[in-house]
This record gives sequence, structure tokens and C-alpha cells, in this order.
Amino acid sequence: MNLAGKNKMINKTFLLCATLMSLLAGTLSADETYEIRTFRKIVLTTTFYAEGSGYGDFNKDGKMDAVYGPHWYEGPDFKNKHALYPVKPFKPTGYSNNFITMVNDVNSDGYDDILVNEWPGKAVHWFENPRGKTDGEWKKHLMHPAVDNESPRFADITGDGKPELIFHTGGRLGYARPGADLTQPWRFFPVSSKEKWGRYQHGLGFGDVNGDKKADFMMVNGWWEQPTGKEPGEPGEAANWKKHAVKLGTRGGSQMYTYDVDGDGDMDIIASMDAHNYGLAWLENERKDGKISFKKHLIMGGKPEENAYGVKFSQMHSVCLVDMDGDGLKDIITGKRYWAHGPKGDSEPSAPAVVYWFKLVRSKKDGVHYIPYQIDNDSGVGTQFTVGDLTGDGNPDVVTGNKKGGYVFIQEVKKVSKDEWLKAQPKRLPPK
Repeated sequence: MNLAGKNKMINKTFLLCATLMSLLAGTLSADETYEIRTFRKIVLTTTFYAEGSGYGDFNKDGKMDAVYGPHWYEGPDFKNKHALYPVKPFKPTGYSNNFITMVNDVNSDGYDDILVNEWPGKAVHWFENPRGKTDGEWKKHLMHPAVDNESPRFADITGDGKPELIFHTGGRLGYARPGADLTQPWRFFPVSSKEKWGRYQHGLGFGDVNGDKKADFMMVNGWWEQPTGKEPGEPGEAANWKKHAVKLGTRGGSQMYTYDVDGDGDMDIIASMDAHNYGLAWLENERKDGKISFKKHLIMGGKPEENAYGVKFSQMHSVCLVDMDGDGLKDIITGKRYWAHGPKGDSEPSAPAVVYWFKLVRSKKDGVHYIPYQIDNDSGVGTQFTVGDLTGDGNPDVVTGNKKGGYVFIQEVKKVSKDEWLKAQPKRLPPK
């Protein structure tokens, strides 16, 4: 290589390092403390029981436990397991009877209960915690018999401080909440006109899209604005929330979120574009003359060059949005759903089952940028997973489950020198 070529390579390397340092400059403290974040992998089981996972303090000992399929695992080492209901393993070439696992103290008795959507279009039940008893099945109560969509949620969409079961059924968006008797099926409140959605519809979210402090519904074909007034379905009140038709994905991915990604004061949307193909993006909220439209910014596509770091993987069938490093900005956590439709279905079904977190960085020079950090390359995500602080150290951990089994990833933070930190950073592709 001649001198000119060497100088060109040196300059390009310097530019890449300088760009990365520039992107991360705002995330360091005044004394320039450098940290490396890694994840310690704990294998709950390699048996396929479910496509969802969660955590909670099920025995009320002050330590967080994990739940995957029919078992909950005692923290902090997650070695001792206890059955919630009859244990049945499944073949990875097929499907389980647990697609979504959610945790909440449904009956407000101080003990975390567990909610399970057994299959898209089928029932959601809640399993009542036997108040810390480690032996015996948990009582099973029906919440709703037909919960459509592959990404139902359990959260507060009405703003009353109480979580609702969020889904669509019979082609209508809405939510269910209990009556006086929590053990009886919950009432469904429809909020939309009937659409051509089936039980296997992909992509569902809620959040304040228009900045009026009320949560709106999001689907792949638009968003539904929550009105002010009585609860939908009540006498004298129109059930429909106002629909804003706009494309928010390809076929639809998974859980959708609103978040001010670029820091300009309005709410953008974060979503997987296609649960069984490629595409992770944030959709920039562009308001003009009182109307909202969205500009798509692809974070990762189906080609390595479509990501600034050459990262590519398919089938992001579940997504979480959490501040992973305490910098005040929410990051994206997602991964590959392994063998969603068996070893021959979809895009790259047998590629490494990775889990990643994408760090959100804002800079004056580069604007919004996401830096991908790999958590694991042999586990993946299912149709739902959970992120939260299991250890009490202030750092979010990850609980996943799919056809490769159930896993806990404990985040560990190590202070290092600037050189060690630079070596650990993902390598950015050369500028075009």
C-alpha cells in the first residue's frame, strides 16, 4: 500500500472513532467516567414452554423472580422453580399454549399475579397468586374469551391509574376491565369501527400521539385519537375514537410505542415493521397546519448497509422501550424470534437468535442515532418479553422466552479506561 493509501485508511479510522466519540459525548459525566455494560446469562430452561416471559416478586421476599411458561423461578439465582399450572413441554417445530405473559397484582392483595394469553384469538386468563405458597396450582380466572392481535397489552390506557387489557376482538379496537367481581369475565369497551383485522393481526400500541396528554391507539394502518368525555360504550356516548389513517409499518410488527425520539417536543413512534421479516424504525412526527404525518427513519433493515454498524436480523416479534443506561433517554430492546413458523418459515429462521439493545443518542452534528449493543446470540425473543431491574442495582435486566427456552440476562456495569471503552464499542461502517 502506498503512502497516500495508508493516510487515507488512517484518516478514515480516525473519522470513525471521532464520530463515535462525538455521538456519545453527551452521555459522559464531567469527570469522563467510562463504563462497559455486559449481560450475565442465566438459563432458566432450554425446554420450549412459551413465547412470553415476565418477572415479579411472587413469594414476597423482596427479591424479584422470573416467570416463563408454567414455572416461576425464585430470584436472585433463579434455580428453584415452582409450577403455576400443569406442566407441558412443546416441540419447537410447533407452538405453545402461552404466547403472552404479563405480571400484575390484579386483585390488589399485595402479591403479583400472572396473566397469560394462550394463543392469538383465544382467551386471556389471570392466575391468582396463592399468597406466596410455593406448592399447588394457582387459581385460574377468565378475563376475556377472545383476545385478538399477537401483541395485546396490560396497561393503563384510560388514565384512571388502573391497567386495562388492551386488544381488539371481532375487528374492533378496545380494552377490557373488571367489574366488582374480578373472577368473572371482564367487560370489553370498543373504541373503533369494525376493521378487517383477524386474530393473527400484527402490531399494536398505545401512547399520546397528538400531545393532548391522553393515550391513543396505534395499529399498522393508523392511530385512533382518544376523545374527551364519557367512557366509550356508555349510554349516549359514541364508541368511536377518531381514526387517522396512516401507514405505520409494512405488515405490522409487535408492540408499538410513542416517544419523543428527536427531542423536539412532540411524540414520535417506534415500531418493528414486519414481525416475520425485516425492519426496525422510528417514525418522526411532522405536524403541519394542525395535521400529523410521519417520516420513516430506518434503524435496521434487511441489508447490513441499512444499519450504520452493519447489524441485520429478522423477525422482531417483540420490542421493549426502556432507558438501559440511565442517561435519561429510552433505548430500544429487541431480538429475533427463533423458528416463529418452524425451521423453513419466514426470513432466515435459523440465523443466530440474537438479543440487542439500541442506545439512543442525540447530537447536534448527527441528529438522532442508535448504537446497537448485543446482549446475546443464542436465545432470542418470543412474541413478548420483559425488561426491568431484577437485582435492585438500578440497571434494567432482561427476561426472555421462546422456542429455545427461558433466559434471564443480568446487566453488569464495569468502569474502564477510555481505551478499553473504545475497544468495546461497535464498529461503525465507513461513511458513504
